[in-house]
Amino acid sequence: MLLGDVPVIAARKFRDQPAIVFDGGTTTFRQLDDRVRRLANGLGAVAGVGDRVGILMENRPAFVEAYYGVPTAGMVLTFLNYRLNPKELAHIMRDSGATVLMTEPKYLPAVAAIRDSLPDLKLVVCDGDGGDVSYEELLAGASTSTPTAEVSADDVAWLIYTSGTTGQPKGAMLSHRNLLTSLASWLIESSSGPGDAYLMPFPLCHVAGYGVPGYCLRGATLVLRAAYEPGDFMASVDRHRVTGAPLAPTMLNMLLQHPDVDTYDLSSLQTIAYGGSGMPVEVLRAALGRFPDAEFVQGFGMTELAGNVLFLDPATHVRALQGAPQLLAAAGRPMPLVDLRLVDDDMNDVETGLVGEIVVRGDQVMKGYWNNPAATEEAFAGGWFHTGDLGRMDAEGYVYIVDRKKDMIVTGGENVYSRQVEDVLYRHPAVAEAAVIGLPDVHWGETVCAVIVARPGQTVTPEEITAFCKEELAGYKKPRRVEIVDELPKNASGKVLKRQLRDRLSTS
Repeated sequence: MLLGDVPVIAARKFRDQPAIVFDGGTTTFRQLDDRVRRLANGLGAVAGVGDRVGILMENRPAFVEAYYGVPTAGMVLTFLNYRLNPKELAHIMRDSGATVLMTEPKYLPAVAAIRDSLPDLKLVVCDGDGGDVSYEELLAGASTSTPTAEVSADDVAWLIYTSGTTGQPKGAMLSHRNLLTSLASWLIESSSGPGDAYLMPFPLCHVAGYGVPGYCLRGATLVLRAAYEPGDFMASVDRHRVTGAPLAPTMLNMLLQHPDVDTYDLSSLQTIAYGGSGMPVEVLRAALGRFPDAEFVQGFGMTELAGNVLFLDPATHVRALQGAPQLLAAAGRPMPLVDLRLVDDDMNDVETGLVGEIVVRGDQVMKGYWNNPAATEEAFAGGWFHTGDLGRMDAEGYVYIVDRKKDMIVTGGENVYSRQVEDVLYRHPAVAEAAVIGLPDVHWGETVCAVIVARPGQTVTPEEITAFCKEELAGYKKPRRVEIVDELPKNASGKVLKRQLRDRLSTS
């Protein structure tokens, strides 16, 4: 099976039911299949098999159509995060060698600013006015017949560049097999179906979009908004009677703190899935209290894994509320189609309860990094993919993420896991967001630094934070430096960019 088979199968099963709802318009499953075929055939007339097709858009139906249509043409859909600056966009375009760029009018100025530096770019397709050719013109002039490009399950379908939290972004090559295996594992755990409506608040340029084909296969309607804003999210849930949504922890936190959270009717929400970065336990407690009738699930994964490898099911959330609160800190158990271990630096399995790096193998693990054999070899050392995440597993098989390996702080010879300190900080009533990093220190090697965003209308001082942590943490774990800021730097999925914080504060 190939990624392009998804809309074909859905069209046969669900026909004229709504597949996508966006800005007052509706695309049925048969219309989606028709447009995907046209896109594949249209691209086949202007580019070659194996070409990379960049896409620079916010969430819109054309992006979903490109999910399927570009790989069906035997080409590689290359994701561009619209929050990147022109120089960063140019780096990805040059590194991938993209010959076609799909965009929307909003980003044409950014494209114009870098086009002269992109020798491989031959055609700009715009979903709206502008560009070399309009998206609708490309589709209108193309056939709805079955595309004839020869494609195999191991061909690269999507090329997604990592967020670059620790350096220059690398392109993760995700094949049809990678994506569909990851999707199958998720579908085994999920329960969506016809009549459900799922709102996608994550940017479609993020790997979280791998779940979109799952909605299609199950006959659920995808409700799209251009970007996430908590007020708009709540209004959309109310208007479309949305039954489920995935949310990053920062998105959920923004929602819970919104002044109108009790104004909208959010009772239709039956499933809230969270992931994308570590979930502060206090934020999760607040969410469970605000949506007591919804089922909560967690997925843990990364771009290189084509989605999630750990899953925390609804029953475990109920157990946590009924007497096992420690489970709220768990990321989940390994999903059905993945092989996962926790190992030490010599690739030996660590004992139950001890911290080790999470390594993974299976059909959902990426083929490698685009044009970067050295990084690929490093990532697959010992034959397993190294996630860079440190965790521990309990006797029941639940995995708890304690830190990114590169974010662990070593101060005075002691290991400090930033996640543990952040969970304490979120208990402070005036703290809206928190990030903990290690900064160079002549005496201790590294010192623990907390970066805090206060809740709206509240103030907090570094002295208060230090005193609060002293009551909860060992002396070497409490922050020796506290910075109060207006906002934390984040990528498109809401993950805090700790590298930027370290760079900024190391020189201040």
